[in-house]
Amino acid sequence: MQPLAYRMRPRNLSEVVGQQHLVGPGKIISRMVKAKMLSSLILYGPPGTGKTSIASAIAGSTKYAFRKLNAATDTKKDLQVVAEEAKMSGTVILLLDEIHRLDKSKQDFLLPHLESGRIILIGATTENPYISINPAIRSRTQIFPVHPLSIDDMKIAVKRALTDSERGLGKMPIKLEQDAEEQLLTATNGDLRSALNGLELAAKSTDPDEDGVIHLTLSVIKDSVQKRVITSDKDGDAHYDVISAFQKSIRGSDTDAALHYLARLIDAGDLISICRRLIVIAYEDIGLANMPAVQRAVTAVQAAQQIGFPEARIPLADVVIELCLSPKSNSGISAIDSALEQVRAGGTGEVPNHLKDAHYKGASKLGHGNDYLFPHDYPQDWVAQQYLPDRIKNAQYFHPKKNGRFEQALGNQYWQLKNAQRNGLRNSHHHP
Repeated sequence: MQPLAYRMRPRNLSEVVGQQHLVGPGKIISRMVKAKMLSSLILYGPPGTGKTSIASAIAGSTKYAFRKLNAATDTKKDLQVVAEEAKMSGTVILLLDEIHRLDKSKQDFLLPHLESGRIILIGATTENPYISINPAIRSRTQIFPVHPLSIDDMKIAVKRALTDSERGLGKMPIKLEQDAEEQLLTATNGDLRSALNGLELAAKSTDPDEDGVIHLTLSVIKDSVQKRVITSDKDGDAHYDVISAFQKSIRGSDTDAALHYLARLIDAGDLISICRRLIVIAYEDIGLANMPAVQRAVTAVQAAQQIGFPEARIPLADVVIELCLSPKSNSGISAIDSALEQVRAGGTGEVPNHLKDAHYKGASKLGHGNDYLFPHDYPQDWVAQQYLPDRIKNAQYFHPKKNGRFEQALGNQYWQLKNAQRNGLRNSHHHP
């Protein structure tokens, strides 16, 4: 017998729970079905959020043949069988799971069938298709994001499963207690497949009481439902969203939000991403405003890598809190990006002669290094001379901020030297 989640799949669009931005009345997929103008599409989002359900509902609403394959495990021969069927029947809706794993030979086979409209492809993926899917497929499909289901959506689906006596658990005398239902809906994190399969396991493995009623209590549901953390799929798109939110929370100085996202990454066991991202954050977002905190971030990462989980959470938490509450500055990354932008746009120019390498015979005949002023020969080990090429001699990439005492001190020194340089170059150079 098929699992409950499979049996409760929607037979038409009106039975789809959630994703109303796509399948609700007047929305794009329901319009495509109503007008019988289906085109190939890609649905992307976390597991258990209804990608397969939408595909089977489209097939049910249009009465087209519906086939399901997996891009990673099914062969080109399996695709050929679907193509033959499409030739015979006119149109087949093909749900292709893990479409981001479609290799070139399967893709080349599919493309002409998509162009002719004989196969309507519905690709399903947990990964961002703009990053992970070949442009040839992407350009022939519409891309729709699918979101985790809300508690209310899940509630509708669970109630339907409990009352449907044909496909669901309606023939079983089940009493789902309120706190048990809350646990079922929240522990599965918007994954309806996990919730329904957990519910079925609980119902079938719990003995009825003397009145013949199957009581599903909080402890029964806790024992039957696999708790799912949305970030545990280290390759999924949601994981990168959590890493992004982690950095943005630190940048925005929200300590509690940063700790929340850190906890999700720790729970996913992804020490490598945490450590790499923390060092990036330290240099990119705190930077010159608080260089001692940047150094402590590097030390905390080294400590975390040395001790591993679960203890690694301690230095990581300490440094995340410090980085959140530290003054912030992005003047370092802005400066190098500004310099790179000018270089890549052709803004370079020839290295001034007095700075050129003078360590070889004949260099002085070429004028290389002849007029170089050696800073250590001067008071304070500094002398005004031009270092940038003539073409861009007035370029300024570094714009110091005033967010931390450290960068303020650097800024004061920067402007002092910059002004001394400008003034000194107006006058002729004198050797001591």
